[in-house]
Amino acid sequence: MKFNAKMVVIGLLICVCIAVTALIVNKGSEFSGADDAASDVISEILEVEEYEPWASPVYEPPGGETESLLFCLQAALGAGIFGYGLGVLVERKRKSEKKSNRN
Repeated sequence: MKFNAKMVVIGLLICVCIAVTALIVNKGSEFSGADDAASDVISEILEVEEYEPWASPVYEPPGGETESLLFCLQAALGAGIFGYGLGVLVERKRKSEKKSNRN
């Protein structure tokens, strides 16, 4: 196995170990997201004073499944753009190295 491949495998193993360790150490804890934290803060504001939202959503999906689908599509699109940009940079470097080796 090449050095780079070994480093990738070792890096992936370290990532998995970190994730598993976090789950084992924090047994029974909730891993809520930023949406939950924001709704908690808004509910606290509603209890204290009259809360008027100053913005409304452009599009409200009909259900939770549609919302999850849109989130997944957004993540896939972002990953595709990131991967394409990374591929362009790698190929640009390869071509410049080949060009410098010819001269």
